[in-house]
Amino acid sequence: MSKVVVLDHPLIDHKMAKLRDKHTGTKEFRETVSEVGMLITYEISRDFETVEKEVETPIQITKAYELKKPVVIVPILRAGLGMVEGIHNIIPTARIGHVGVYRDEETLEPHEYFAKFPIDIKDAAVLVVDPMLATGGSASAAITMVKKRGVTDIRFVGLVGCPEGVKRLQEDHPDVDIFLAAMDEYLNEKGYIVPGLGDCGDRLFGTK
Repeated sequence: MSKVVVLDHPLIDHKMAKLRDKHTGTKEFRETVSEVGMLITYEISRDFETVEKEVETPIQITKAYELKKPVVIVPILRAGLGMVEGIHNIIPTARIGHVGVYRDEETLEPHEYFAKFPIDIKDAAVLVVDPMLATGGSASAAITMVKKRGVTDIRFVGLVGCPEGVKRLQEDHPDVDIFLAAMDEYLNEKGYIVPGLGDCGDRLFGTK
């Protein structure tokens, strides 16, 4: 079974308070989502493999370490885009794929409409990114799309999750670890996380 890591950090808690506040405007909301994505990246990458290399400092030749695998960030459109900049600031060599999955408003089941990945994604450590892990349907579908490209090293990265979404993702993909800034209580009848932070995509882009 995959592990679930909920980040316990004062700075993340502080920024999550801004994201939950319905009075936070679009600009500050978007910037804060990016900042939380950046903070989460330290935990995401804790178990990344490294390889030894030789470098020459101004003093002498010494051993150093660099990432063994390339990193690919795969945001689930459209809300996942909000976290990409923060993660990319920490891993600037990472390439970016995109997955488009929409949720049927009645059945809450996901439907694919777009997928674009780097050619050699199968050799990469892949971060599937979506701020909200609600029903888990979209995240599961996106991960399935990534696995179809031969990827075996995958992590899911989000802001807010709930027990229903975590359970679905663990059942569908027990080999994919889950990283969240917060774990909330439950899903309501409309498929929204409670207490949550509302529709993250709408709040990121100023739409309704």
